[in-house]
Amino acid sequence: MEPQIRTLVDIAGSKADLHGRADMMLERARWAGQIFQRYDRNATMAIVDAVAKAAHANAGKYADWAVEETGFGVAAHKKLKNELASTGLVEFYRNDDYVNPRIDAAAKMVKLPRPAGVVFALTPSTNPVATLYYKVLLALMTRNAIVISPHPAARACCVDAAHTLMAAARAAGAPDAIIQIVEEPNIPLIEEFMASPKTSVILATGGNAVVRAAYSSSNPAIGVGPGNAPVYVDPSADIDKAARRIVDGKSFDNSVLCTNESVVLTLPEVDKQLRRSMQAAGAYFCEPDETERLRSLLFHPRGFNVECVGRDAVLIAEDAGIRVPEKTRILVTPIDQIGVEERLSKEKLCPVLAYHVAKNRTQALSHARAILRMTGAGHSAAIHANDPSVIMAYGNAVEAYRIVVNSPCSQGAAGFGTNLAPTFTVGTGYFGRSSIGENVGPQHLVHWSRIAYSTEADVKFGNFENLGPNFEGPLPTAPSDGVPGSAAPRRPVPSAAFSNGNAASPLSDAARDELRRLIAEELRAVLKER
Repeated sequence: MEPQIRTLVDIAGSKADLHGRADMMLERARWAGQIFQRYDRNATMAIVDAVAKAAHANAGKYADWAVEETGFGVAAHKKLKNELASTGLVEFYRNDDYVNPRIDAAAKMVKLPRPAGVVFALTPSTNPVATLYYKVLLALMTRNAIVISPHPAARACCVDAAHTLMAAARAAGAPDAIIQIVEEPNIPLIEEFMASPKTSVILATGGNAVVRAAYSSSNPAIGVGPGNAPVYVDPSADIDKAARRIVDGKSFDNSVLCTNESVVLTLPEVDKQLRRSMQAAGAYFCEPDETERLRSLLFHPRGFNVECVGRDAVLIAEDAGIRVPEKTRILVTPIDQIGVEERLSKEKLCPVLAYHVAKNRTQALSHARAILRMTGAGHSAAIHANDPSVIMAYGNAVEAYRIVVNSPCSQGAAGFGTNLAPTFTVGTGYFGRSSIGENVGPQHLVHWSRIAYSTEADVKFGNFENLGPNFEGPLPTAPSDGVPGSAAPRRPVPSAAFSNGNAASPLSDAARDELRRLIAEELRAVLKER
């Protein structure tokens, strides 16, 4: 590891100090969560609405800040994402009740909500504030406490955004410490949070290494996999509309959403028309030598060039030595084959779109399936067609849990312009080696205890109407760490397990190495820009 990166990682301090810092925040969160679980639905939704309103009001501010701090994406598009992840998200789930018991008299059953407790949420650099908004609101809708660990490259905007939401929550009556953020994140500290028994669930959004580390932490985790969406344009489609939607999707926020279009597949009979229509919508089709320049710029032996993530198409073209019109929205690279040997058929978090003409429909569907099996299994795919039989055949062929029809894939798979749930954590299911295949929502942060009566006819089901939770006894004692009403703040005392040199590492060596490698590479890119 380079000295400058090593310094950033090693400033964390001693292991005992790290454990104490994590333990203090998690203990405050656990206390806040226990208090929050006594709130009824009206009080809970009052807090949710206040936080969503504050988030929406600051959507533009944090969009500008995120682009300035990270260099990724388009501010106007990030503003839209921030708005979707605030009031838009809450309205989608408005009628879903995660607070009151669910009574099923016919089944003679009562379901009692059981919030997870303390959610430890990792947020990425590509969609930093939208993901923070989204995860905070999921936690609040289900009466969970949340501790956020922002990506180091987007730390400042996330910390400020978290404090804005904290203030709104407290003003609406939420317990103090129901929302917290790690203001100086580093790898060893993240390890402590992920491995702590006081963490109830890890909600991980980020690169493969971060997600694998979450799954290896010994705590329950909800993670996602990479995208690599194939887009099939069938002759039955409205070609002009399909072209515009594809360019709109690929250019949205400079393609930093993992749901972005990766490879367009089409057939010879519509190839020329599709190219013309995409060019009219702002696409630049590269010549063979230009495609090779982009291939060399975007991919190196260690993988994708992170310096190209979320950058404007014109700037990427300039770096590759390609002259394009100033209003170019995306760069299109025609390719002759699909597979691991063609790097451009892999995921690209930038406005560069691969384009392949298949011999026939059967081959196009086979290529779409191959693209997802190579990278992006279980994630997303799109089709532009008006023949239901073709759409059904495509849906059956691709191993994806979101198949977007006649809509931009970037937005549609994430809940923009479709009736899919708004999300910034996309489950990839069994295809993608994940536990969840749908768009992650509040339902994934609450489980249900079931009171089940005998099915015998002479066993009568009771009347449970208007019977809410009964919390008897005193309130939980607040930790002595500065929570209002508690004793004076004190430095936490680390447990014996972390006060000697023989303590086992919280994460496996492999998981730690993966986490270090990912964040170090991204930090290296950030430091080069600065």
